[in-house]
Amino acid sequence: MPQELPYDWTGPTGDGRHISVSNARNAASILDILRAEVAPQGRLLEIASGTGQHAAEFALALPGLDWQPTDVNPANLNSISAWARLTGAPNLRPPVLLDASRPGWSANWPDRDAILLVNLLHLISEPAAATVLTESARALSQHGVALFYGPYLRDGKATSEGDAAFDARLRALDPEIGYKDVAWVEGRLRDAELAVTRREMPANNLMLVARAP
Repeated sequence: MPQELPYDWTGPTGDGRHISVSNARNAASILDILRAEVAPQGRLLEIASGTGQHAAEFALALPGLDWQPTDVNPANLNSISAWARLTGAPNLRPPVLLDASRPGWSANWPDRDAILLVNLLHLISEPAAATVLTESARALSQHGVALFYGPYLRDGKATSEGDAAFDARLRALDPEIGYKDVAWVEGRLRDAELAVTRREMPANNLMLVARAP
């Protein structure tokens, strides 16, 4: 991940928190899915927690989940911790470093009842995304569920002019990144023996819900 602030981040605030406009906008709809798809008690691993807004809000709203935030960028851990201090959710663990694009990481995070990833796959390469998906499947407990939120191509095409423009912007910055086709993502998850369903989300996004047998 780049060291500069992502396109929709502001901050830091006086207490160290970064703020993501998109995180604030999509939190309610993602929380609805979590309540519907994730067991009320268990261990949840959040990949690429970013600012920490989601971790703080969701952990507070879902007190039965032992919520573990992570991020690949050491600079983001301060913001995640600052958001945790703001809400004071007792079930929110201190953030730790995790590069989910590195093969083998699941061995250190076994038997997770749930995994959440928001807005990452379009920011990494296809091989890196394949590793994220495969390792996430390996980290799940029996009947565990992994949730992958974000923008996707459908039949190789963006679903709006805005998405097409953003995808083009990403690929101009780095030809290896950009929107992934939803069928490709679902295929990798099914190859990992997960049952996958799509949930339509606001702003042309999808939540892919992948459940272990």
